[in-house]
Formats: sequence, structure tokens, C-alpha cells
Amino acid sequence: MSKENIVFLTGGSAGLGKATAELLMRNGYTVYSASRRLAERQEDPNHQGKIIPLQMDVTDTHSIATAVAEVMEKEGRIDILICNAGNGIAGAIEDTSAEEAKFQFETNFFGTVNVVHEILPIMRKQMKGKIITTSSVAGFIPIPYQGFYSASKAAVKIFTQTLSIEMKPFNVQCCCVMPGDAKTEFTQSRKFTQASQAPESVYTEKMNKAVGIMAHDEQNGMLPVEISKAILTQIRKKKMSAVSIPGIKYKVISFAFRLVPNKFLLFVVDKLYS
Repeated sequence: MSKENIVFLTGGSAGLGKATAELLMRNGYTVYSASRRLAERQEDPNHQGKIIPLQMDVTDTHSIATAVAEVMEKEGRIDILICNAGNGIAGAIEDTSAEEAKFQFETNFFGTVNVVHEILPIMRKQMKGKIITTSSVAGFIPIPYQGFYSASKAAVKIFTQTLSIEMKPFNVQCCCVMPGDAKTEFTQSRKFTQASQAPESVYTEKMNKAVGIMAHDEQNGMLPVEISKAILTQIRKKKMSAVSIPGIKYKVISFAFRLVPNKFLLFVVDKLYS
């Protein structure tokens, strides 16, 4: 086990974040689990791993600075950053206000940006570090009636890849993990835009059907621990992959979607969710 085992993780109180924190703990890592709803403090005496909860909001730069300062005061370093905090909003593009679209990006994209901005100077001065961001296969497959979610996840992917180039001289590696459907609390916590719930919306029927199909796929999808294993694999690699897609099924889908013309891709996605 490497001594580079201090992890700063966001969105760690539930779902994939919680599963990742617990897996890392069982493998000897000290995980500072940051979330708005405090995670549970845990210790694994057999492997000397632990989860230390931090109350933090990725959209609040002051709370981020406070949480990072607490870790630095206790540990003096941060070896691994995992940006996992996220949420989902559903509604046709026309039924999504600018404020609602911004809400989606504030957590999924700018939340990642905020945390990375706070931790980059630390890793740059250390001349080492690993940054893992959580995107989604929705970042390359446009999901109807969840267009702003897809757009935010696509933004995370491009952001991470650009960061990888810029941080190479400082020996800081970056990996974007892009899971497919996963069985987590994300399904139940998905929000709907206000206009999408109005009786006069021309999109509601189709939106409800599409989101219902997505929810079914999620609840029959990968378990969070399977995705967290892919994250642990990347952490343990001497050289992380630029992009990691957990699960053979989604690797095949990703490969296939890169080969087919966009017109056919959009046709297939339309049929899947209608």
C-alpha cells in the first residue's frame, strides 16, 4: 500500500460516493468525505483505513476552502481528489428555465471546478497528485428530456481532459470516470423543472415516458460498488487512463457510438426513450 493515501472526496454521503469511500477505507485509505449531508464516520482497524466526514457544499467556495484547510492542517497533503457530487434535473429544453439550467451546472460542472481550483495549488506544489472526476455516459449520449444533465456531464469530461494536459508538467494525473446506469438514490432524488409539471406543457407525456425508461434502467443498472472498483483500479495505476468507462456493456456502447454517424446515433437514442 502506497503512503499516498489521503483522499478528498465530494458527494460521499450516499450512492457512488459512499460506496467509493467505503471501498477505499477497506483498502487502507484515509478518506475525507465531503458533502452537504454529513457522511458517517467509519474506521477499518484491519486495514487502517478511515472515513472522516466533512460538511461542505461544492457550490459554496467558502465552505470548500474551510474543508480543504482542515484536511491540510491535519495531514499536510492531499494525494487524491475525487469529484463525485452531482444531481439530476429532468424536463424538455423548452420547459427548463435559465435558472434551472444554471442550477444543474452549478453542482455538476461548477461544483467540480470550484473544488479543483482549491486543490490544484496544493497538488502543483507537491508536484504530484491524482484527480478523478465523475461524468456519465450521458456525457457522450444525449439523453432526451435530460439535456442539461447530459450537457453538464459532457462539460466535466472536456474540463478533465483539458486539465490533464495543463497539469502534466506538475505530475498531476487526471481521469474522467463515465459510469452508465447505476442503482443508487440518484433516481429518487431526480428533480423536475417547474414548467414540465404544468398541465399546458406539450412535452410532459413524452418526458414522463422517457424518464420512466431511464429510471427503470438505473434501478436495474450497475451496483455502486462495481463502479467504485473501477475508481480504485485507476487510483492504483501508475498512469491513470484519461477516460474510464466501467462495465463491458458501456465500453461496447461507447465504442459503437464513436463509429456510427450522428444521424443514426440520434435515431437510436430517440427510439430507446420513446
